Amino acid sequence: MERPAWAPPGIDLSVPSVARMYDYYLGGSHNFEVDRTAARRAMEAFPGLPKIMQANRAFMRRAVRWAVAQGITQFLDIGSGIPTFGNVHEVALAAAPDARVLYVDNDPVAVAHSRAVLAGEQRAGIVNADFRSPKDVLASEEADRLLDLDRPVALLLVALLHFIPDEDRPLEVLADYRARLAPGSLLVLTHASVEGGPRTSEEGDAVMGVYRRSSSPLIMRDRAAVADFFGGFELVEPGLVSMPDWRPDGPTDEEDPVVYTGFAGVGRKA
Repeated sequence: MERPAWAPPGIDLSVPSVARMYDYYLGGSHNFEVDRTAARRAMEAFPGLPKIMQANRAFMRRAVRWAVAQGITQFLDIGSGIPTFGNVHEVALAAAPDARVLYVDNDPVAVAHSRAVLAGEQRAGIVNADFRSPKDVLASEEADRLLDLDRPVALLLVALLHFIPDEDRPLEVLADYRARLAPGSLLVLTHASVEGGPRTSEEGDAVMGVYRRSSSPLIMRDRAAVADFFGGFELVEPGLVSMPDWRPDGPTDEEDPVVYTGFAGVGRKA
């Protein structure tokens, strides 16, 4: 398989990447045929995935603007993926020119493309690290340059935790981050689920089967399990809800029912 010029060396082009599949859903160009094939299979198993991803991004943008309105100008976006239009630093800097954004991802294409997009932008940076290793994230040079952990930070885990299996102890890892964050910090997350949405558990099983052959298997969790991630954070209104229902910019009565798949919420550390 021919390797594009933008692709970092050493990438296994035989294994689909969840970051590159996400890029494909959003209409991006930084993906390979193996990613597109897997994404098309996932869309057959779970129709409407691109709209769900767009709803994820729209929620993220609303949450960032809301955080800035609360006086928070530091953002730690873990599992940030491949940059697309309206990414966190663009939204945050438009609302607060003094904002600082640290992206974190473990996908080499996402990291390389982020570095290219952020070239010359001193208010944002990217770290090649994994959520499961808080030390690699928070002790990095870029974290030291961009974040003041004595002040509130918005920790973004948007469409990330459903790729972290229970055996990797995501609750304990998240507790490590929470312990390092100042009071008033925010946790912003979305998570895949079939509970309360239009998709069946059989469709959920089918799409999880597709992702089992990717770089990161997908885990659907129920609402109670997603709520557990907010331990030590107080959910802000309207609580843990479907993505379009979290502080919408306008009426939501014309939304496609599929975007009510999964949960979104923002919590504040006391």
